[in-house]
Amino acid sequence: MKSEPKYSLTLNIKPSETEIAYEHFMKKLSFETDVADLLIDLKKGYSGITVIDVRDELSYQECHIPQAISMPGNQITEKTVEMLSKDQVIVAYCWGPACNGATRACAKLSKLGYKVKELIGGLEYWRKEGGDVTGTLAENAPLYWTYKR
Repeated sequence: MKSEPKYSLTLNIKPSETEIAYEHFMKKLSFETDVADLLIDLKKGYSGITVIDVRDELSYQECHIPQAISMPGNQITEKTVEMLSKDQVIVAYCWGPACNGATRACAKLSKLGYKVKELIGGLEYWRKEGGDVTGTLAENAPLYWTYKR
């Protein structure tokens, strides 16, 4: 007979009080959205969202979410975002969960006064969860960014 362990790695740090946990998770949700929610909103034609692809222009040309506009993160400035509406929520994405390009873009955009959310999992999860893509390579495009020498 196997005895129950006396120590739990999971519970080594106690969980938060329920009210604090609720505030944390609600705040987290205010910063991000998932593929399913965005996919449904775009399929329904919801007009309160602008989707931006913050990867480089070539990657965008090869494969992107059909409704997305290209706005490479390293080119986001007050001047380059003038055409974006501050009345809409901007959903930014990059390659995938190992890429912080969308996080950086959201930081820049929020500093400029835009309401933003980051797409959890980026284009990688969008494609894995069956979201449509378009571009010169579309679904045949590389799934991940790779360093080219």
